[in-house]
Amino acid sequence: MPAGSRGDGDGDPGAAQPGRLSTDRTTIDGIRVVTLHGEVDDTVEDILTQALLPPADAPPPRTVADLSGVTFMDSSGINVFVFAHQAVSSAQGWLRLADAREAVLRVLQIVGLDEIIPCHPTVG
Repeated sequence: MPAGSRGDGDGDPGAAQPGRLSTDRTTIDGIRVVTLHGEVDDTVEDILTQALLPPADAPPPRTVADLSGVTFMDSSGINVFVFAHQAVSSAQGWLRLADAREAVLRVLQIVGLDEIIPCHPTVG
């Protein structure tokens, strides 16, 4: 699938630009895998939020955010992950983070997000 495309067929046209965030959503054994590529900052909060939150009529969401392609994350991304975690938890679902690069993982650890949202070394 080309950069900026999502498994649901709707692409983010701005995502093809270097550094911009692109998302791809797939479902594997009932678990939504949201693969992210690019930078996570205040310019992509809406894109990230939309990618992480399932439709309102969906069953309890089980979501893994694949961070292997994320090259930068600031507090805006942290806030979106906290919001998404709270939203899916209140719907009896869960959110997991996986395969973060060293620099991104360090940010998650410094702010303690890895204590709130489980972080895994790989998606599988």
